[in-house]
Amino acid sequence: MKDLVIIGGGPAGLTAGIYGMRAGLDLVIVEKFSPGGQVINSYEIENYPGFAEPVEGWKLMSDMEEQTRRLGAEIISAEVLSIKKDAGVFTVGLADGEIQARSVIIAAGAFNRRLNVPGEKEYVGRGVSYCATCDGAFFKDKVTVVAGGGDVALEEAFFLTRFASKVYLIHRREHFRGADILQKRVLGNEKIVPVLCTNIESVNGDTTVNSVTLKNTKTGEINRLDTDGVFIFIGYDPNTSFVDKELLNEQREVIVDMNMHTGVEGLFAAGDIRSGSKRQIVMAAADGATAVLSAYEYLTGNYCS
Repeated sequence: MKDLVIIGGGPAGLTAGIYGMRAGLDLVIVEKFSPGGQVINSYEIENYPGFAEPVEGWKLMSDMEEQTRRLGAEIISAEVLSIKKDAGVFTVGLADGEIQARSVIIAAGAFNRRLNVPGEKEYVGRGVSYCATCDGAFFKDKVTVVAGGGDVALEEAFFLTRFASKVYLIHRREHFRGADILQKRVLGNEKIVPVLCTNIESVNGDTTVNSVTLKNTKTGEINRLDTDGVFIFIGYDPNTSFVDKELLNEQREVIVDMNMHTGVEGLFAAGDIRSGSKRQIVMAAADGATAVLSAYEYLTGNYCS
């Protein structure tokens, strides 16, 4: 019987682990893949406090993981399939067993949203990617397409200019949504070609991607754009398949209050998975700290529902 199970090893989950260990809780962090979450796919992080110079995503999360382990936190690799509470005890069902605990923090993060257009699924790994940091080097001196208009899309488009000869940045709206500093960086790069008011209708190819079909959202005009790769950054969907639907909002995010309480006593949520998340690393870390402090209050009897 654990005091606490933390589901997810991203910024929220690892921070919860750090604070939980310092509070003397007997806890375990369950991570489906490797610790770090979506952040490890980010080339550079320049808005995380404490770093005068940009830090690579994998480095930031590697240090955070090392700090968590140094304090004695146990991190296991497993997929969570269910959470049930009975007689004050949570049972976290895994693909190969279960863990019982007195409290749970859901910090499972989110996964890359799909365009859901013809050819996208078929060409994953053959020209379609959701991680420029992972796959950008495969497109040296080639033409690439980036779909999206937020911070991540702008960052990844800029990163791809290190390898690609040209990057078409395709966004469905008239203006990009990313931070002003990122927009200036992208628009000032001669390798990046903005394509606004445009949707990707299909990804085309033979053995690998060779083009995309585009549709102008204003005129309805259809065009074909030759490209060697398609990188998709249009947002994230929360990893809540194992969470009771009654605890979710219309976006399938876990509904919480300002202290990360869910509708079930002893169950908390933090980071990109929770309602109202701004999907920023520093905010996810703060959520994790808040959630574990709330869990500690619950476990020690200082909890007000």
